[in-house]
Amino acid sequence: MKTNFIYHIFSLAAAVLFLGCKSDNASAVKNTSEPINVQVAKVAANDEQNALVVSGTIEAANSATLSTRIMGYVDKIHVNVGDKVSKGQLLISLNSSDLIAKRAQVKAGILEATAAFNNAKKDYERFKALFEKNSASQKELDDMTARFNMAKARLQSAEEMKNEVDAQFAYTNIRAPFNGVVASRLIEVGALANPGMPLLLVESPNNFEVMAKIPESFIASVKTGMEVDITIASIGSSFKGEVKEISSSSALSGGQYIATLNLVEPSEKIRSGMFASITFPQIITKNNMASTSITVPREALIYNGQLTGIYTVSQQNTAVLRWLRVGNSIGDNVEILSGLAPGETYIVKSDEKLYNGANLNIQ
Repeated sequence: MKTNFIYHIFSLAAAVLFLGCKSDNASAVKNTSEPINVQVAKVAANDEQNALVVSGTIEAANSATLSTRIMGYVDKIHVNVGDKVSKGQLLISLNSSDLIAKRAQVKAGILEATAAFNNAKKDYERFKALFEKNSASQKELDDMTARFNMAKARLQSAEEMKNEVDAQFAYTNIRAPFNGVVASRLIEVGALANPGMPLLLVESPNNFEVMAKIPESFIASVKTGMEVDITIASIGSSFKGEVKEISSSSALSGGQYIATLNLVEPSEKIRSGMFASITFPQIITKNNMASTSITVPREALIYNGQLTGIYTVSQQNTAVLRWLRVGNSIGDNVEILSGLAPGETYIVKSDEKLYNGANLNIQ
């Protein structure tokens, strides 16, 4: 009995010793994992930029989304995207068979109303002459006068209906409102066009404006006529600009005020919809609160569903995943609204897939 008890004690001690050795070996494997080679960059400090910098979008100074006021099938589209058009040029033709039938009915109604009017006019003139000769009573003259006036009104109504049909025919032919370029085609041949439905987008060429988003804390400093520097990263060019007008409300622009800027010397490389970075040399940022002064390369970001994040570097040279709130894209960079602070180090590229706590070899 004593021998069995000693045997069990020995077995328990051996098991504990085995598990301890296994745990030590696992820790050793974990601690000796190879560092991941990464390239890093630092978030530029806000105080490095003295002038206010905001983001904006290029838009055509003169653009029109064409539609129709009648319902009809598209018979023919006479232009393609990118075609230059002249004012009054036919762009889209809609099927007008219904209007043709209606116009024929209106013409028949006008003929009928004209015949009735002429007949009523003759009777009125004859009874008027008889009344002057005391050969017709006042009531007979009144009846002929009423008949004549009703026939006249019917004829006028038929003629107005003809004018209405003629006006509707104008909406079956969609024409260019000004000299420009077809920027987008929003319907195809055979499709049904409804009243108010966008059909074509026409923009004026080489005549662009910049819609800049101004934070509330700086809107009071922005004045019309103020000179600005406009940088379009996608084409690698910078331009001079001027503040044309400033919105008085931010209700429809996400809490930021929209300032319209003129391009002093536009380029043929500019396209509507491009992002721009606008610098206001006359406005000095205060308290380092310029929200658009932090941007990071798009390639440094990671995405998980609706979340956007970036890996930063801890004091122990390990990777730390940080979730961000991002703003507009400016060329190859993305505006960071919150989640990163000036001076922090983030990872731009890595040789292997990163994870929280990964050891790093900063190159």
